[in-house]
Amino acid sequence: MYRLMAIDIDGTLFNDQKQITKEVNEAIQAAKAKGVKVVICTGRPIGGVQSILEELNLKGEDQYVVTYNGALVQNTYTKQAVAEQSLAYKDLQVLYKLSLEINSPMHFFDTTTIYTPNKDINRYTIHESFVNQVPLKYRTIEEVSKDILIPKVMFADEPERLNEIIAAIPASFKEDYAMVKSAPFFLEILHPSVSKGNAIKQLAEVLSISREEVICIGDGENDLSMIEYAGCGVAMGNAEQSVKDVADFHTRSNNEHGVAYAIENLILN
Repeated sequence: MYRLMAIDIDGTLFNDQKQITKEVNEAIQAAKAKGVKVVICTGRPIGGVQSILEELNLKGEDQYVVTYNGALVQNTYTKQAVAEQSLAYKDLQVLYKLSLEINSPMHFFDTTTIYTPNKDINRYTIHESFVNQVPLKYRTIEEVSKDILIPKVMFADEPERLNEIIAAIPASFKEDYAMVKSAPFFLEILHPSVSKGNAIKQLAEVLSISREEVICIGDGENDLSMIEYAGCGVAMGNAEQSVKDVADFHTRSNNEHGVAYAIENLILN
């Protein structure tokens, strides 16, 4: 029997209208009623998931959420961190210098705010602030607190330009940091040990849940690690081919209540 189910948000839990359908919500509640721990696992910041946790009734004393692509695993009731891996100010200095060398707009987070050192603020940085309802502030690197803890840094640009940016990053940076393309216009840069897969593994160990008892559902490159880790990795019908290639089960698309279809077939039946 599966005891923990991790679900990505964009392209997975949400349909293309950024909604959780009635069918998906009801299936999640039915899984919870069977004793399955449902965990939202997303690249979004912690502030960007609160309304979703409310909608799905996932703010109980023994409920958890994974945010920033695995940099923070938190109890949704006590707000206590179960696991946390952040970048430091020295990393910010290094990554800002890189952004200038390869001409990439960038922004970064603490647990409450998005910051950008770019006076001409990139439209995808504004999009990130708006979608997650997290305040955006312009700060030069020199103005940033030296003791800041940064869950993630993001390079953001038009899809074709972002691909050029990624190709221009020296190999040494890809060894020093975890890097994952979370959308056609976002490259996320994290502590080297951070991934959704590692976060779910850490949470499962804390809860004494075996790998075989874990389901992970996703659609994008940043979901690969958790789908590979899971006892049952589920690819959405709209998932990238690399995700489908490693998944154990293929469900319907996010516009066809794919999460509900997976729950019905893997948990309820």
